[in-house]
Amino acid sequence: MFPTKIFFEAAALEYELGRRLQQRYRDVPWIEIENHNRIEELTSRPNQDFPRMKNYLIIGVRKTHKYVQNYKVSDYLVPFTSSGCSAMCLYCYLVCNYNKCSYLRLFVNREHMMKKLIKCAESAGRDLTFEIGSNSDLVLENTITDNLPWVIERFATASRGFITFPTKFDMVEPLLDLDHRGRVIFRMSVNPDFIIRRVELGTSSLAQRIDALNRMAEAGYKVGLLIAPVVLVEDWQNLYQELIEELADKLSDRVQREGFIEVIFMTYSYVHNAINSDAFPNATPIYRKEMMTGRGRGKYCYRNTVREPAESFLREELAHKLGGMDIRYMV
Repeated sequence: MFPTKIFFEAAALEYELGRRLQQRYRDVPWIEIENHNRIEELTSRPNQDFPRMKNYLIIGVRKTHKYVQNYKVSDYLVPFTSSGCSAMCLYCYLVCNYNKCSYLRLFVNREHMMKKLIKCAESAGRDLTFEIGSNSDLVLENTITDNLPWVIERFATASRGFITFPTKFDMVEPLLDLDHRGRVIFRMSVNPDFIIRRVELGTSSLAQRIDALNRMAEAGYKVGLLIAPVVLVEDWQNLYQELIEELADKLSDRVQREGFIEVIFMTYSYVHNAINSDAFPNATPIYRKEMMTGRGRGKYCYRNTVREPAESFLREELAHKLGGMDIRYMV
């Protein structure tokens, strides 16, 4: 059952969404907190409690609304309706930001966020693209809040430009018949089946993700394929070759004709290593000391001598099997 416990700011119940969530989860224990950013009961927990904490839901009011410029698929990263996630991907970059507290936090003041988003889009001299899912998985969030249909139709009918979000989940049925007007870029994150099963814990299977991406493309959404993060585990060449072959075989003609590709290599950290060692002692090891080097404080990335051949390998495989899809970037 999810959630098993809910922590909430009292101010969240002043909003319609907060009251609706309270009614929906009335049989779950609700614990009042002062601030969704600082819950001492949770921050003091040992690392081995990480999976249990992922079953908690935090409900509050978002107070930070600063847009950050981006230079990839979007123009701006937008703080939006949630942060964190209930899945437990062993490399999740949100763990770097929130440590053990990368659980799902919902923000109920969505009208405030939407008003700013539309105002920013309307005041621009050109069509901008806003990344609204950089800190969470909005398809997963939607199973709790039903926010995405509300967001998509309001943005599409009231604004110019585009919104975009990535996901590792396949629950797209509520999005298929929306009046999105081509203003939404839906991006599906994929990895080899082995990585999904052993590293991306609690997410949809590869087959489910491919099917969801095909369905969204057929519904008229702009679509992208996000191969991320590339995790260089043992036998990674065969794993990613098989992934690209499966994508070429099962992605629809429309996705392969109209979609684009992003590729991101994994970054790891001391924080990941500490939590994974305590919470998932039998997990597949993804930190490989001989292949990685320091990148900023407490973080690791693949050495250039490892990364460059891997990039060349992926570019060749993608050009051979998915040559009709543009590679926007590889980082």
